Amino acid sequence: MITEKDLYGIKHYIYGEAYYGSDRGKRFRLAREPLKEVVYCSEEERMADNPKLRAEVWFGKLGYEKTPEEEIRSRDFEFSEDGYKEAVAWLNEVQEEEG
Repeated sequence: MITEKDLYGIKHYIYGEAYYGSDRGKRFRLAREPLKEVVYCSEEERMADNPKLRAEVWFGKLGYEKTPEEEIRSRDFEFSEDGYKEAVAWLNEVQEEEG
């Protein structure tokens, strides 16, 4: 099971970096979309492009770049603390669905 403390907090994603991880046979990616560095921008500029927090999940041995797009499940969440918590919950739900 993935917990919030296992991942970087929401502030990490303003640096334009994605987080990759794995849990019980599942691989996942969490990133700000659009993926760009906005750490030195004002809050208004940071939110101007209506960013989302995108969670992506796939199963198998291949990494993100090598996995066919149709094998990756994704879902967008609000770019906020609440959206971050919802994304973590969704990552765990996908695991339960797959059994």
